[in-house]
Amino acid sequence: MQIIKTKMFLIMLAMVTSCDRMADATETNPNRPNIIFLLADDLGWTGLSCFGSDLYETPNLDQLAESGMKFTNAYSACTVCSPSRASIMTGMYPARLRLTDFIAGQNRPFAKLRIPEWTTGLDHSYVTIAEALRNDGYQTAHVGKWHLHHAGRNTNDYGPTKHGFDLDVAKPKGTKGYRLPRSANRNGESKSEYLTDYLTTRALAFIDEAQEEPFFLHFAYHVPHTPIDGRDDLVAEYKTKLREDAVHKNPNYAAMVSSMDNSVGRVMKRLEEHGIADNTLVIFTSDNGGLTQRYGKHDGFTDNFPLRRGKGSAYEGGVRVPAIARWPGVISPGTQCNEPISTIDYYPTLLEVANCSGDELHNQNIDGRSLVPLLRDPSEQLKRNLYWHYPHYHAGGDSPYGAVRSGPWRLIEFYEDNAIELYHLDSDPSEQRNVATKHPDMAQKMHHLLGTWRKSIDAQMPTPNADHEPTRAQQVIKKRK
Repeated sequence: MQIIKTKMFLIMLAMVTSCDRMADATETNPNRPNIIFLLADDLGWTGLSCFGSDLYETPNLDQLAESGMKFTNAYSACTVCSPSRASIMTGMYPARLRLTDFIAGQNRPFAKLRIPEWTTGLDHSYVTIAEALRNDGYQTAHVGKWHLHHAGRNTNDYGPTKHGFDLDVAKPKGTKGYRLPRSANRNGESKSEYLTDYLTTRALAFIDEAQEEPFFLHFAYHVPHTPIDGRDDLVAEYKTKLREDAVHKNPNYAAMVSSMDNSVGRVMKRLEEHGIADNTLVIFTSDNGGLTQRYGKHDGFTDNFPLRRGKGSAYEGGVRVPAIARWPGVISPGTQCNEPISTIDYYPTLLEVANCSGDELHNQNIDGRSLVPLLRDPSEQLKRNLYWHYPHYHAGGDSPYGAVRSGPWRLIEFYEDNAIELYHLDSDPSEQRNVATKHPDMAQKMHHLLGTWRKSIDAQMPTPNADHEPTRAQQVIKKRK
């Protein structure tokens, strides 16, 4: 009986301490904004009408940009999803985390290079942005795709609620593509709800139930990732809008983008209804570029023109993404920022926005930089380089590479043959003119920067493969741990 009483006392003490902590945080920073982070899956740089699409209609995201800031040089930290998601959660480069490929990844046992034994999930040793914000009094919720579970391990041990989120709303079991299991409506008719609509309703419920500010909502959409399965009414609508001379021509893909845009509209409307839209920072971006090349059984469904290639590749189409931020009173409406930013930057940005206390929880090797100076003044410069490290083969056919962007220059090193490509993005955003031989000094300087950075974070490198067989090099084996 004494043991039970002691346990009850400890539980009550913990609850009181937690409440005091939240009260202190609220009293110390009474005007901290709510934060909503919206993450698309495989949405390319030109995947919104405000970023140049000639088919996809995104009026709600366009309005978000008109009332906030559009980033023209925003990047994902990796050319595939899981590493970029990890960089958002931690503020670190995927190479530092050693989480450099999607979960569960793949192996090519007969390729020229042997890929390193990378980490296939986000370890508990890292403090996520959700943990940092919750520790400082924020209510936290994750809705949608996580994709940071450790492959082969119990997902319940590595899901969002184990990484700082109070609430986790995932895709319901039995969902096929984007269609939830069929259920009967009030009239007894069987219907299947569209996944994006379902997740949006759950996200709105969190906003409704957040009894005290501030809150952090991480809404990670599944769209427009494969399978390409648009909502029927939207597909039918887009079939009437196709043009032969358009870059974007897939009505199914367009419908998926529109369903996401409709979701953003519902979220913004709910904020207005609660009177909290002006005290909420909303950020929208994507985890990597759009899928343009064949990927397993899937053909490319979109086009990142004028950027070269797409998801999985070393080129701009694989990593440059749309990004929008809205924060009334801080961000001037209708502004544009051309400074290069990355998904590694959102962690320190949100810590500063939330006025987090900066205790020992946040003492990590943060690679990102706070974007708050840019939000206040888009002409500000961060004066740093951006790096990429992908020591893997991608199912779309691309080989291991590293890259660095410094000012307008971008250098790519392909690890199979140590080939170097150098591009001047201001004059050649499509990366069609390799000027490495024309500007050897710049190529050498940038190559040195890339190598020095890899050493500084102890990046894992692929190694020569003794089992290399050119005729079998494309053979793919799923790699699960």
